[in-house]
Amino acid sequence: MSSLRQSEIKRKTNETDISVFINLDGNGISEIDTGIPFLDHMLNQISSHGLFDLKIKAIGDTHIDDHHTNEDVGIALGKAFSKALGERKGISRFGHFFAPLDEALVQVTLDCSGRPHLSYDLQLKAPRIGNYDTELVREFFIAFVNNSGITLHINQIRGSNSHHIVEACFKAFSRAMRMATEIDPRRSDSIPSSKGMLEKQ
Repeated sequence: MSSLRQSEIKRKTNETDISVFINLDGNGISEIDTGIPFLDHMLNQISSHGLFDLKIKAIGDTHIDDHHTNEDVGIALGKAFSKALGERKGISRFGHFFAPLDEALVQVTLDCSGRPHLSYDLQLKAPRIGNYDTELVREFFIAFVNNSGITLHINQIRGSNSHHIVEACFKAFSRAMRMATEIDPRRSDSIPSSKGMLEKQ
């Protein structure tokens, strides 16, 4: 198994130009500029609490709205995770975490299974957090799971403040991803599946 679990993805369309670098075995160092300040804040949570080194640069048609850039960053980050995981040898595969933030509590449970699926249950009362459309949270995670090949369940246990709920979600996601992608020393050179393989995206 390679000691370097890193990848770089470059993705350019007529709507966005995005580059992503990730090191799964990092120290939580991030350099992120998507042109969407709230999304930058959430991506920093993924890096900081997941201990992933993460560099993301995105240029998009945010003069129209944030939808394309938000979605395409999810696509590129999902591809980067999948590429860095490679055959997924040795990983713990499953991850879960409850993250509180003041009155909010969010549970994230996931499986790096190679089978993309999202169950999303956040009740966000505010249509916007600053200038960020709260509908885009779900769109980000749809894009991520479809391109990373993970099964992801996001459940809001409680909460009323939309900012707190979303931030708790990203923190729980980052810790669950850290748990799932870390190497299990008891099977460090085998694929964690009774089938002997996990699908790659």
